[in-house]
Amino acid sequence: MNKNTWIIGFTLFAMFFGAGNLIFPTNLGLDSGHFLWPAILAFALTGIGLPLLGVVVGALDHQGYIGAFNKISPKFSLIFLIVIYLTIGPLFAIPRTASTSFEMTVTPIANTNGNIALLIFTIIYFLIVLYLCLNPNKMIDRIGSLLTPLLLITILAMIIKGFIDFGSNAPGEGNTKLFHSSFSGFSQGFTQGYLTMDAIAAIAFSMIVVNAIKATGIKHSDKIFKQTVIAGLIAATALIFIYISLGFIGNHMHITSGKMKELTANDQNIGTYLLTTMAAKGFGTFGKYLLGIIVALACITTACGLIVSVSQYFHRVFPKISYKVYVILFTLISFIIANQGLNSVISMSVPVLSIVYPIAITVVLLILVARFIPTKPIAQQIPLLIVAIESIFSLITTQGWFKISFIDHLPLKQHSLEWFPIAVIATILGYIISYFVKQDFIVYQKEDNNN
Repeated sequence: MNKNTWIIGFTLFAMFFGAGNLIFPTNLGLDSGHFLWPAILAFALTGIGLPLLGVVVGALDHQGYIGAFNKISPKFSLIFLIVIYLTIGPLFAIPRTASTSFEMTVTPIANTNGNIALLIFTIIYFLIVLYLCLNPNKMIDRIGSLLTPLLLITILAMIIKGFIDFGSNAPGEGNTKLFHSSFSGFSQGFTQGYLTMDAIAAIAFSMIVVNAIKATGIKHSDKIFKQTVIAGLIAATALIFIYISLGFIGNHMHITSGKMKELTANDQNIGTYLLTTMAAKGFGTFGKYLLGIIVALACITTACGLIVSVSQYFHRVFPKISYKVYVILFTLISFIIANQGLNSVISMSVPVLSIVYPIAITVVLLILVARFIPTKPIAQQIPLLIVAIESIFSLITTQGWFKISFIDHLPLKQHSLEWFPIAVIATILGYIISYFVKQDFIVYQKEDNNN
């Protein structure tokens, strides 16, 4: 393992690591009560395992997921990638950076969570983001390269002090309505891992990693794949340490029912409250302020990276509109959505992610299977279509928009995992049908050069 692989691994970690990676495992730890381990391990599965798999699978074709998706269907490739970029961009991930920054800086410092304060904060926040994205230069990289280590050091110090301050406490009772068995803990952790959005972000990040590896002089496909796996494991190791540590500490922190009602009434996110409480307990008021400021600055660099990536993608697909127009448009959309507040942004993302995640997981696994088993396009098209329809129907039923009776009787429906057995059955069906269809087998293209 060379120095470049370590650098790429920590770069991948920095791309995945955001404020959501702090607030969600901590909150899950609090809610899970006596079922912490199945919950946090399942959370790690969707929050780390699937992103790692997503990055690695993207290295199978030299054009990344664009090439792999085009082999399924060019229309699917265009539509699904647009949905992914909008999801990790202006609709959810970018607004979340702003609203999280607000709750970890202004709320604990000024003791306010009001709409006017949020509006003023997001105006300043997105003006900075807009300026940096309209004038792309090395400032973002320099800030990110400085802030990521600083944030990591701060989080590591918080974790160590958190173990000292809270580790000896008994686990809390948690949310017994949701966490009442080991399997319910697993299913809740699995679906809450969706909220990190890292598994779908991996589809966008994969080519960045592959190109970074190529830039080191490695050209042979097998070596590129191997280095991608190693870089992914480096990022995954750092993430799983943070997730389990924060989940454990959150599990041993106690919030009184009165405080919980106050936080709920003020629409304040529980995860951000736990983190600022952890920082204040460990390092006093200074620690709370330092964490908030570092997270806010790190969120700005994340928002800039996302807006630049999404704007570049849309400009490449629809070149008649300039890059700068896309930057302004996506910044404005992000600003509007961010002003709904952090809890609202998270709540709005849940229905969309409940559709996108099953499709994303299914397509990544299908591409992986096709690497080892001769596969025709229809064998991938059938399960993807069925999973997409089932996920939409399940959302419609869950939200109460329209009752589709058979959805409630599907296996694992009570755990929000009903799509998985359907995906397995649909995949088997797809391969059977493909036997009778005249199509060429899918071949993932490798790099021609050897090194």
